Amino acid sequence: MSTSSLAMKTPPIVSPHEWEAAREQLLVKEKALTRARDAMAAERRRMPWLAVEKKYEFEGPNGTASLLDLFEGRRQLIVYRAFFEPGVFGWPDHACRGCSFGADQLAHLAHLNARDTTLVYASRAPQADIERLKARMGWKMPWYTIRDTFDIDFGVHEWHGTNAFIRDGDQIFRTYFINNRGDEAMGTTWSYLDMTALGRQEQWEDSPQGYPQTPPYKWWNWHDEYAGDSSLDPRWDKVLENAKVTLNLND
Repeated sequence: MSTSSLAMKTPPIVSPHEWEAAREQLLVKEKALTRARDAMAAERRRMPWLAVEKKYEFEGPNGTASLLDLFEGRRQLIVYRAFFEPGVFGWPDHACRGCSFGADQLAHLAHLNARDTTLVYASRAPQADIERLKARMGWKMPWYTIRDTFDIDFGVHEWHGTNAFIRDGDQIFRTYFINNRGDEAMGTTWSYLDMTALGRQEQWEDSPQGYPQTPPYKWWNWHDEYAGDSSLDPRWDKVLENAKVTLNLND
């Protein structure tokens, strides 16, 4: 054993019964934290919307794109401003270490897409450099070049941040914004959906009247099969019914 490990003031070593008792005691606080996160997400869904009146222009793999184009036809859009441009530490081989750390943790985007939500990255770097970086790092997310004041107007000019938008036809609204340490939690499908105006769109959620909602868990699918109807397979329904009892999924 090393000297450094000997110097650690570790917790007590206990019996299995004592360990379970300690875990159950802490679990009460963990459940309270889960409920608090749910309540915070419910408040986000009741945030007022800010109309986006200005027209923004980006450059993408297929040429010029508007903010509306970034939705890719879906109802919601999440835009993460990643720092990759001249002057950023790591340029031109890498994007910002923090932004790259986050990019490495992105869940498969098919799950967000299944909830009518698109996630994109945006930077000041030219598309050729972005495509080169994505190839090097194995990243698959849509990544656009900012060509105007989008970053300044949405609070991500000097630091990172995640903006959420929703559209009603061609009218776009800004619905929420997370930055600073709030970005640490981003990366999972759940963390992104919880910051959107529509949320996870599941029936257990406390959402305003008329918001789209489906039974929980039943929409889940393998990321390569969302185009089909396998999520409606009765065998999956059976799995869920059993799990609700054995795993107490509603807790």
